[in-house]
Amino acid sequence: QVQLVESGGGLVQAGGSLRLSCAVSGLTFSSYAMGWFRQAPGKEREFVAVISRIGAGTYVDSVKGRFTISRDNAKNTVYLQMNSLKPEDTAVYYCAGRIWVATMDSRDFSSWGQGTQVTVSS
Repeated sequence: QVQLVESGGGLVQAGGSLRLSCAVSGLTFSSYAMGWFRQAPGKEREFVAVISRIGAGTYVDSVKGRFTISRDNAKNTVYLQMNSLKPEDTAVYYCAGRIWVATMDSRDFSSWGQGTQVTVSS
């Protein structure tokens, strides 16, 4: 049974930092590209970042220089370090897995977590 469990969300003031974690089980983690997506109220789910099997990260322009995606294959965990948070970063953040190839399209990802809420106050 594949499970992706996010943690680390919460309420933070603008300019603050949070570190999201996604613990993965039930699949061969090292064979999967892992992504982070987010969905704000009334908006569609959007791509945030993806990390390839070998650790190369790709980001949406709005988070470049502020967010860092990383993975620990020994712990089957993917992280999203979020710095200099802005109110517009407020959303439910989801991690997702896609076998082999990293993409930015949520439709390519077959495994999803339940999400963790991030709220940034101004």
